[in-house]
Amino acid sequence: MGHSYEQSKKTAYKIISILGIMTISEVLFALAGKGHIMGGSLMMPGYVIAAVMIIMSIVKAYLIVYEFMHMKYEIPGLAKTVLLPLGLLIWAVVAFFYEGNDWKQRRNLIINKNNQTIETMATPQPQGAVKEIQTKKIH
Repeated sequence: MGHSYEQSKKTAYKIISILGIMTISEVLFALAGKGHIMGGSLMMPGYVIAAVMIIMSIVKAYLIVYEFMHMKYEIPGLAKTVLLPLGLLIWAVVAFFYEGNDWKQRRNLIINKNNQTIETMATPQPQGAVKEIQTKKIH
C-alpha cells in the first residue's frame, strides 16, 4: 500500500485526463446527437443519447469514487456498504419514474372519461314523445 507521492500524482493526473476526455466526448456526443454538429446528419433518438450519457456518467462516478475517495484501497466490506445504498437509490429513482408514469396514465384516463361524459351531457338525445314528433316532421 505504500504509494509514493510521485506515483499518486501520476495516477491522479491520469484519472483527471480520462475524466476530461470523457466529459468532452459526452458534450460532443450530445451536440452531434441533437443535430447541432455536422448539419444534423448525425441526429439520434433521445433514448440513445440518454443511455450513452447515463453509462458515461456512471463510469465517471466510478472513477471518482474509487480513486479520489480512496474506495479502491478499502476492504471489500466497506466498499459494499457504500455501494449497496447507491444501488437502492438507483432502484428507488427507477421505481419513482415508473410510478409517476402510471399516475400520469391514470390521470389522462380520468380526464378522457370526464370529457366524454361532458360531451354526452352537452348533446342530449330526444326521447319518448319528443323523439316521435321530430321523426314525423322529418319524414
